[in-house]
Amino acid sequence: MDVLVALGTNTAYFYSVYVIIKATLAENFEGQDFFETSAMLISFILLGKYLEIVAKGKTSDALAKLTELAPETACLLTLDAGGKVVSEEEISTQLIQRNDIIKIVPGAKVAVDGVVVDGQSHVNESMITGEFHCYQVIGGTMNENGCIYVKATHVGSEAALSQIVQLVEAAQLARAPVQLLADRISRYFVPTVSSLCSPLCSCWWIPKAMDKFELALQFGISVLVIACPCALGLATPTAVMVATGKGASQGVLIKGGDALEKAHTVKTVVFDKTGTLTVGKPQVVSAVLFSSFSMEEFCDLATAAEANSEHPIAKAVVDHAKRFRHHIPDVKDFQVHTGAGVTGKVGERVVLVGNRRLMRTSEITLVPEVEKYIFENEELARTCVLVAIDGKMAGAFAVTDPVKPEAQRVVSFLRSMGITSIMVTGDNRATAAAIARDVGIDYFFAETSPVGKADKIKDLQGKGVIVAMVGDGINDSPALVAADVGMAIGAGTNVAIEAADIVLIKSNLEDVVTAIDLSRQTIARIRMNYVWALGYNVLGMPIAAGILYPFTGIRLPPWLAGACMAASSLSVVCSSLLLQSYKKPLHGREG
Repeated sequence: MDVLVALGTNTAYFYSVYVIIKATLAENFEGQDFFETSAMLISFILLGKYLEIVAKGKTSDALAKLTELAPETACLLTLDAGGKVVSEEEISTQLIQRNDIIKIVPGAKVAVDGVVVDGQSHVNESMITGEFHCYQVIGGTMNENGCIYVKATHVGSEAALSQIVQLVEAAQLARAPVQLLADRISRYFVPTVSSLCSPLCSCWWIPKAMDKFELALQFGISVLVIACPCALGLATPTAVMVATGKGASQGVLIKGGDALEKAHTVKTVVFDKTGTLTVGKPQVVSAVLFSSFSMEEFCDLATAAEANSEHPIAKAVVDHAKRFRHHIPDVKDFQVHTGAGVTGKVGERVVLVGNRRLMRTSEITLVPEVEKYIFENEELARTCVLVAIDGKMAGAFAVTDPVKPEAQRVVSFLRSMGITSIMVTGDNRATAAAIARDVGIDYFFAETSPVGKADKIKDLQGKGVIVAMVGDGINDSPALVAADVGMAIGAGTNVAIEAADIVLIKSNLEDVVTAIDLSRQTIARIRMNYVWALGYNVLGMPIAAGILYPFTGIRLPPWLAGACMAASSLSVVCSSLLLQSYKKPLHGREG
């Protein structure tokens, strides 16, 4: 895009050199040099570049604020074999290694990601995740009260804060597909203007005091300079930089221009249930026996089978069972049945823990008493975890997972934006129906496997629908990848976050609306930038070519053309910076 400027400045300079040499060698030569034109052009171009860099620097405020969260030093502890503190040493946080023990005093910032190995406190992670935590801590967050010892688990580039900064930096440097339009325009626009400026010696009315060639040359240089599509090249990247930086400061990490652009076309949002529409911390509210096993023995066997599962419901069962028994027996032949449950061998007994589907495929008979228990709990939006031992139904747990308070508001707002909400879950149909009813979702798919979730999304895409998927677990990863835009809940698993295009780091569903709305406003701003950029060229080129000169005597000197070009770039950058004033559509819960 600098070709036109280079041609204009070099033409003015080398013609001026020619005039000086000719005037020196010839006795009667009269001509005008344009050295000041080259100097003025370069000055205005550098001014425009400077203003552009200053404006871009403002868009990185979010990154600066994030990097400033991490403390510069930390207190490293040396422990003896008995776990007692031998010495304390203040070191740079950059020297901390994995498994080091760091002391965090009340009111101090946590230096690294890690787990609390001693002490009690509350760590305020609201600036990053929107939550308070007691056991796992994130570098850069604030220790509210109590002294704690933290064992470093993620350091350097592996730390959550570093990964957030890297994501934002990568997003700001990424090229959005809409920028290809500017590239295509420039590809043909620049050669066309260059070729038309050569024969621009077609003169209008020429005053006697000015050489015909000199005037035509000034017209040509002015056209070359004002036609430079620099503003067109800035239209997309400046808007993307501002939008991604603003999104990061509000808890929405957008991984690139591609994701930012796609989000504005989303017409359907598919939600996972557990951990997405619900809090994701299920609790067992009742447990019953359908056999002669004691509750202690029943809990022992169920806990042993569920202990190796990563599913939130499995963890709820284990936590509940630990109230009765603190010892967890070993399990052999452990096997996960995706979307159904788990099986294993505890001692000599074969234990199955899961839903109806697992019991049916394993040919376990569900007696009327069991069916009644399932029906009653499903009507209350509770999930029934069935337990079979040695081929016979032994008992069940009723698990509930509260709906997030903002879920209904988000679904309602998406509907007002013309976006349809759908829920997919591996849970049973009755529980899914109850949750969907509570949040106002009309369409849902229950008892769906991870692959099945991805298939549902592909079915929607086959109908020409642009789909966004919102999930948090490992089982959501195939669907997040399959969707046009994958949105991962920040408190979810690393696998889900890696698979997603957008990460909602505060785990707040309202940020689904924020991501889509920010995308829409950014694309609208990019289009407005194109209008500004092309408007200068369309209006300025005829004037620079001298269309007004025969009638009014008004012409555009090359230096003024350079000023107009700088002004066009500045107007586009300022237009993009207006995105800094973006406000969330929903403000139900600020992190």
